[in-house]
Amino acid sequence: GLSDIPGGKALYLYLVKSHTTTDMTPEQIHAFGLKEVARDLKEMEKVKKETGFKGSLDEFRAYLRSDPKFKFKDADAMKADFERVKAQTAANITRLFGHTPKTPFEIRPFEPFVAPTKASAEYNPPSADGSRPGIFYFNTYDLPSRPNYTTEVLELHEAVPGHHFQISTAIENTSLPEFRRFGGTTAYIEGWGLYSESLGKDLGFYTDPYQKFGMLSFDIWRACRLVVDTGMHWMGWTREQAIDYMLANTSLTRTDVTAEVERYIAIPGQALAYKI
Repeated sequence: GLSDIPGGKALYLYLVKSHTTTDMTPEQIHAFGLKEVARDLKEMEKVKKETGFKGSLDEFRAYLRSDPKFKFKDADAMKADFERVKAQTAANITRLFGHTPKTPFEIRPFEPFVAPTKASAEYNPPSADGSRPGIFYFNTYDLPSRPNYTTEVLELHEAVPGHHFQISTAIENTSLPEFRRFGGTTAYIEGWGLYSESLGKDLGFYTDPYQKFGMLSFDIWRACRLVVDTGMHWMGWTREQAIDYMLANTSLTRTDVTAEVERYIAIPGQALAYKI
């Protein structure tokens, strides 16, 4: 972490301010993360009861990680479920928004040569002239580690009404200066993505308690980011401490958690923007 590098703490303070656009200190962010983790854990207990599962929350998460019914049989099945979410969102989006971007988006798997180091999904913006659509990339690497109960929350964040909706709308608005059409503040872009996840119920999603748990698992993942990013870059946590903390408090698999923690190491402070 930056705390182990000469001048690293001063750099981290700058990155915290830059990525969050606030004057919150690393200690305040760490404490806020712990508070949000505790809140999400209470909500997860409620949804676990909805499913009828009788064991502890840790046992429930172990069940979600291991039971075959929560895994895709192949990459085609994974893509088909994302297409289901796309179609349902398109049918219901005008309930919430009076303006939608003209630019379409496509759903594609990551290329095999990049997939092992990528997160579970990613959004690639469209071109300004409309010749290239927005692309929602999903990850089929280590397919058993990709649960089928997070498809709704994941696509709402990355595509519509998340990143594709917001970024395409900005690009299409030619009255804006170019730095606003093609650039952006992480706190706004990722804050909008996280906010979009909360709109799922209004769009007809999260009717299945497992998908609802998937939404909460994403929320607590972002809360854990506040804890582990400040932990590693300000408080001297190790990579292993961060991985252990996220495995203990999220439903993410070790494959996902490892990729996430290495992302936080490589891009200090960026992961703070979502929740803040």
